[in-house]
Amino acid sequence: MARSERSSGENPHATLHSALARRRPAGKLGGNVVDGTIAQRPALWRTILIGRKPLHTLVRIILLVAVCTVLRVYVLWPVRVHGPSMMPTYRENQVSVVNHLAYHWNTPQRGDVVAIRFSGPSVLLMKRVVGLPGETIAFDDGKLLINGIELEEPYVKHPCRWDMPPAKLDPDEYFVVGDNRAMRIEDHEFGRAPRDRIMGKVLL
Repeated sequence: MARSERSSGENPHATLHSALARRRPAGKLGGNVVDGTIAQRPALWRTILIGRKPLHTLVRIILLVAVCTVLRVYVLWPVRVHGPSMMPTYRENQVSVVNHLAYHWNTPQRGDVVAIRFSGPSVLLMKRVVGLPGETIAFDDGKLLINGIELEEPYVKHPCRWDMPPAKLDPDEYFVVGDNRAMRIEDHEFGRAPRDRIMGKVLL
């Protein structure tokens, strides 16, 4: 029968302890071992502010700023409402956003609130589209008529007494008007808007 033998001078517990010590992984005491010293982990506040890889964080910040700039300049235009012509839908000094790309692939629809280039690069009129190209528009004792048929307008909350004779729109024209029809017709800017003057759709 085969059997193993050990010398009487060998300590089995010391041998086992030595083997375990050789297998114990470094860096389990709260840091990484570098050249015999323990490197401390970055402070928590630093990790939260700039992340574990500052260069990657910087790249993400640059990309975010670039995307926001492109959106601000070319896509979403913030505008502030001046005047009462769109009340009560839009209040005085309310800030809204215009989607400049809304009509690059589509056309304005009846009921859309749009921004119209009025004068200069920064002056926009906010109006509602009520008449489409080729239609005949008229006001009769406050009622808006499209091709002789009254248009239901739930957004108009105040009584209106406007009168305007029928007018036919050209193929590239839209008829725009504000929601506040309680104003005198002489004090309200409305009428035909060429398609190339409509800058975008108001989102808010």
